[in-house]
Amino acid sequence: MRDRRDTGSASIELVILFPALLLLVTAMIQYALWFHARSLALAAAQEGVAIARTYGSTPQAGRDTALEFVRDHGADTLTDATAIASTPGPGHVQVAVTGRSLSVIPGTPGIEINQSADGPVERFTTANTP
Repeated sequence: MRDRRDTGSASIELVILFPALLLLVTAMIQYALWFHARSLALAAAQEGVAIARTYGSTPQAGRDTALEFVRDHGADTLTDATAIASTPGPGHVQVAVTGRSLSVIPGTPGIEINQSADGPVERFTTANTP
């Protein structure tokens, strides 16, 4: 036979565990949104570098390509996206994409995302030159 003091214990346990479970689910969704936005930013940076490093191209073309990639594939996932193309050294090009992931909590900004890619610029050489 049950003790009268145990009556309602399941309700108390649920009241204690439900907020923790809700917080865990919210954190998992936020992590998934951050991971997706991060992957999108990296893909955009790599796409921009692929264009900017081709023979006869410019870093500006890589920047434009990266922004177009974000716009076409996930402007609603990576918000406030910007891209910067630079030449960190002779014969190299770099494209950096920044933005914010979506936030699960309304009114708060998402987590900041910074991804970059770089590569050598393609050029013609002769057999005896490096």
